[in-house]
Amino acid sequence: MPDREIPGDRTEPAFLPYGRQEIGDADVKAVVEALVSGWLTTGPRVVEFEQAFVSHVGAKEGVAVNSGTAALHCAMRALGVGPGDDVIVPAITFAASANAALYEGATPIFADIEPDTLLIDPTSVAARITPATRVIVAVDYAGQPADYNALYALAKPRGIRIIADACHAPGATYKGRATGTLADISCFSFHPVKHLTTCEGGMAVTDNSGMAAHMRRFRNHGIDSDHRSREAAGAHAYDMVELGFNYRLPDVQCALGLSQLKRLSGWVAARQRIAALYEDALAGLAEAVPLKAHRDRTNAHHLYVVKLMDGIDRDRVFARLRADGIGANVHYAPVYLHSHYRKLGYKPGLCPVAEAVSRQILTLPMIPAMTAGDVRRVVGALTRATA
Repeated sequence: MPDREIPGDRTEPAFLPYGRQEIGDADVKAVVEALVSGWLTTGPRVVEFEQAFVSHVGAKEGVAVNSGTAALHCAMRALGVGPGDDVIVPAITFAASANAALYEGATPIFADIEPDTLLIDPTSVAARITPATRVIVAVDYAGQPADYNALYALAKPRGIRIIADACHAPGATYKGRATGTLADISCFSFHPVKHLTTCEGGMAVTDNSGMAAHMRRFRNHGIDSDHRSREAAGAHAYDMVELGFNYRLPDVQCALGLSQLKRLSGWVAARQRIAALYEDALAGLAEAVPLKAHRDRTNAHHLYVVKLMDGIDRDRVFARLRADGIGANVHYAPVYLHSHYRKLGYKPGLCPVAEAVSRQILTLPMIPAMTAGDVRRVVGALTRATA
């Protein structure tokens, strides 16, 4: 996505958003074929997409749902989370990581983060574990996996389960293991700014067939079969065995996902290439520091986040970048500072590192089609904005 220039005329550069999907002719063809196939939902492409995705990430079972949030909710239900349970969640994440616990009547307990990676801090987790702790949610922030060995050392002796919120990290690895294989259940998102898109969508993956069966039932109103399986059996009767939700992902969207999945590895490689360009371009800019990269992990780079030096007004820099055509963003404010969580009784001061860092962080554009010139343009704008 280079700057536009018309020969003989000078134009303003195109606005560069922080993220954007890429839809190609093959994607359009796949969606059209699904539209005319006779199956619009709960058809064969759902299973095909589930099988293709779990093969890619290395898990055994996949449950396609209509959002990453739905995947997290399905995971909570499959792990038996309920009233009286605590779920430990990092303070810096999208609200859905914690909301999924609220949906099941559990209490989110917010852990602080590592200041240089923004990943959940195992030391903070250890201080928050109680007999009521049922689940730890490990968020692979910006595309870098959390420290799963440290988290399992805390969780396993106590019978605590781990959910990986891997929505930022398909294609990343931790100590040579792929995201999708690092937790009891791993959750992915196919929102338009993620690595691959189904417009909206998500998937929960696991090696536990019982958990997978529970999540498939839960995504379909708690019913023990779906329309396609009843059609194949020539049956009409079904039983709603629990209260579930309509979290199904239609065939048409799964067709798009199948098409996009073929390019996932290339998109991850492109994001890693752009991140390396950013690292080089930012090397001489003391005012903005990239997040630390752990050497035992590979980063899928959903986001490219920098920390601004103390004393710099982040919101002023944000406004200057936007005025310069750079679609900067912020990911995220601590979840418990949102109005709904304040109404639940959460107060400032719970996670001092997260609260301090959240005022310093800035997300820069990260799009696989970006060029070296685009990176130079962003860093040039950032240099001017922080001067």
